[in-house]
Parts: sequence; C-alpha cells; structure tokens
Amino acid sequence: MKTRESGMPEEKIWAGFFEPASVLRQLGLTRACRDLVDFGCGYGTFSVAAARIIQGKVHALDIEADMIRRTATRAKELGLHHIRTEIRDFMAAGSGLPERSMDYAMLFNILHCEAPENLLAEAWRVLVPGGRLGIMHWNNDPGTPRGPPMAIRPEPEQCRDWALQSGFRFSYPELVDLPPYHYGWIFEKR
Repeated sequence: MKTRESGMPEEKIWAGFFEPASVLRQLGLTRACRDLVDFGCGYGTFSVAAARIIQGKVHALDIEADMIRRTATRAKELGLHHIRTEIRDFMAAGSGLPERSMDYAMLFNILHCEAPENLLAEAWRVLVPGGRLGIMHWNNDPGTPRGPPMAIRPEPEQCRDWALQSGFRFSYPELVDLPPYHYGWIFEKR
C-alpha cells in the first residue's frame, strides 16, 4: 500500500535541501550504530549518507521499484556494499526484519501516511532496546516548495505525541531545526 502523496521533488532539487550526513548527526546517528533501517528510502539520499557513517548494514526499503533501483545503483557506484535494498510494502506487510535487530530507524518524510501509529509500531518492533528513532518531516508551512498537502502534513507536536504514545522516550527532548524546510525528533526505545 503506497502512502499518501509525499510531494517528493525531483532528485536534483531534493539533494539541494540537505547536507545528509549533517542531518543524520543532528538526528543522533553515530559510528556506534551497527545496523539501520530506512523506511521509504526514496532516492537513497539518507541511506547512502548513513552507510558512510556506520559499519553495519543499511536496510533501504521502499515500495517504488525505481527508488530501489536508484539507491542500489548509487550504492554500487560508490562502493557501498553494506546497503541492502528491498522493494517492500512495509505499510501492509511490515519490514520483514527480525525483532530487535536494528540500532537506528529512519522515518523521514513519511509520517503523513494513513496509519503513522502502525509504522511507529514496526520501528519499535525492529529496534533493539536503547535503539534510536530519527523522525524528520516537512515544516508545516505552505511556503515550502514541495511536500505533502497541508491537510495531511503532520505538525511537529503530532509526530512527537505519536512516538511517545508508541512507547518511545526522548533521546533528545528538543525539536531539531533542519533548515530550510524540515524539522526532526530523536527518540529511543525504552
């Protein structure tokens, strides 16, 4: 089941919004992380950056075959052999990853989906105790150049509350500003 329209811009435009390694550091990803899952990897922007930081596997999941192809091609071109790509409908069938197997989960620009609580529950399931969850989303501002429609775009407080209600606790209690168009949160599995 594909999530609702994300308003994903073209890859060149998307790449101009971030310094991916910096965003990942701001969202608590460190070299101490072993294995990581990127739910909805898109162009692989953050999967590739994560693979340059961590030593373990990066599990890049997406429902779109073209996104998986792009991510796999980019990983191969860069010699990043520890990125595992998979076409996966994780909204309908879960991630397919073992319980308590990941040290970090990325939910980047995806919590506008129909059932964010289900996605958070899957992130919880696959994270080890003490594992981190990074959430990033578009600012709730109609002036952003892209992103999901405002009617389904979650406020930062909604993302925070969903994560806390799903059993996560703050790893860092402050909203992380990710200019020019995003915000983030860092949680951990109790």
